[in-house]
Amino acid sequence: MGRALIDGVLGDASLALAAALDARGSPAVGTRVEGIEVGSDIGKAVASGDVLIDFTRPEGTIAHLEACARLGKSMVIGTTGFPESLTKAVLRAARKIPIAMSPNFAVGVNAVFKLAEVAAGILGDDFDVEIIEAHHRHKVDAPSGTALRMGEVVAQALGRDLRQCAVYGREGQTGARSRDAIGFATVRGGDIVGDHTVLFAGDGERVEITHKASSRLTFARGALRAAGWLKGRPAGLYDMQDVLGLR
Repeated sequence: MGRALIDGVLGDASLALAAALDARGSPAVGTRVEGIEVGSDIGKAVASGDVLIDFTRPEGTIAHLEACARLGKSMVIGTTGFPESLTKAVLRAARKIPIAMSPNFAVGVNAVFKLAEVAAGILGDDFDVEIIEAHHRHKVDAPSGTALRMGEVVAQALGRDLRQCAVYGREGQTGARSRDAIGFATVRGGDIVGDHTVLFAGDGERVEITHKASSRLTFARGALRAAGWLKGRPAGLYDMQDVLGLR
């Protein structure tokens, strides 16, 4: 994602790359990318630009978040797998700076969020809902943040609490499917960038809403769009639905 973000910046005349940041000890630190030396000094990197785009791990994101809040810089967060304690830290920082945070910055995925919401409202409780996602072998969290967000969108549209109705995988004698359940199935393998499907299964018919990503540049372009949108925004927590005007 770092390389994709850099390529996206270099391909957009309205943007300029101010810094490139990696974890201390990474072999990338000290190398140069398009004239910019990759560093590990968070404060120095954040101070050099207007907005930090973060696709890392939760621990790294929180360190970056603290620097952005301290220096008054905007932030785009694409990291997933946040525990509740770290989510609270994001909410605290959003009182000071504008933050765009989304489980997926691809414009197409955010269209799927909206389509899934509309479909759930139309199809209602007569259709069973299953969410299937597939990613590369190196992804460390499951289900993906995008799949979970799809579940949240559908649950809200159906008046359900995802914490109560989610089913994460099935094995053995599980019994008949609960009508209120929203199921998740996870696939990990190869170099799959990211596939997501929301399946509405009724009697005699099925509706499937699918997004398949073939390049990480898709996510980078969405994140860069969010970065530009944040300019001049008041402090607060936003997501791609705000950026795309889908609220």
